[in-house]
Amino acid sequence: MIQVTRGIAIREDELREEFIRSPGPGGQNVNKLETAVQLRFDARHSESLPEPVRQRLERLAGHRLTQDGVIVITARRFRTRERNREDALERLLALIREAATPLPPPRRPTKPTRASKLRRLEGKTHRAGIKRLRGKPLGD
Repeated sequence: MIQVTRGIAIREDELREEFIRSPGPGGQNVNKLETAVQLRFDARHSESLPEPVRQRLERLAGHRLTQDGVIVITARRFRTRERNREDALERLLALIREAATPLPPPRRPTKPTRASKLRRLEGKTHRAGIKRLRGKPLGD
């Protein structure tokens, strides 16, 4: 079991890893070794996630979510398989933790007080008077 938060833990058999070749420069080594990892997690059918967390996770995943509800995270930042595996898992856990944080309560709109309205109008009048003084003097 992989502990994500206090209330959420994912079974290790829910994660699938596939190793692929890393693109980009790297000499002969990059053409022989499969150091990049694709981590797949079936969020839609996971029994470990509560329904509200699953819905937020699918929204947060964006382009990483397939039509079948599988989250695919590709990690190729490092030169070794082990570091890329750790990176992919940490990125998945961070995404799930973000989905598990409760939403802030909705903002209740408030109206400005009478005093604040008066202060605003007095400030506008004062500013208009300053600008009026910059104009041409009244001629005869």
